Amino acid sequence: MAKVKRKAVMTSLQAAARLSRTALAARLLAHGFYAGQEQIMLALDREDGQTPGQLAGRLGVRPPTVTKTIGRLQMQGYVEKRSSALDARQANIFLTETGRSAIAAIEKAVRKADRLAFAGLDKGERKTLFDLLSRIEANLTGTKTPQEDDEDETVENGRAEGAAAAAKTVADDATGQP
Repeated sequence: MAKVKRKAVMTSLQAAARLSRTALAARLLAHGFYAGQEQIMLALDREDGQTPGQLAGRLGVRPPTVTKTIGRLQMQGYVEKRSSALDARQANIFLTETGRSAIAAIEKAVRKADRLAFAGLDKGERKTLFDLLSRIEANLTGTKTPQEDDEDETVENGRAEGAAAAAKTVADDATGQP
């Protein structure tokens, strides 16, 4: 097997990330969305009424970025900002009917970009890629991967329940189940 240099791996990883963002951005733009807006829309579809701070935390971006994107989505008529019933200083973000009806188009754009990116990869290869990327992400963020958390729990508890939970997680990951 040919030796692969670390620099070549990082260059390929960065190129693939850039190309995948570009492919998704082109598909989203066809529906009037800019890159990054889909993440907020999908997060609100999962849980409507989040604060900008909650959205920023869940998406791993800075609050000013979320605030700017919310402003654009609001101008486009996809979201609305409402004062919190509990704290007038706090605002909650909600999808409008227009925003709710756009979710299907966003999901379709994401699926098309996924299909393009993963063409020719079988389920096992996608699983391996996911596991490797999860490890890289954990290395870069200083966190543990779900597999490492499961291993720690199994060792710490030393019980069959921990081993069963880890085995279920691995089996669920392999089948794509949550």
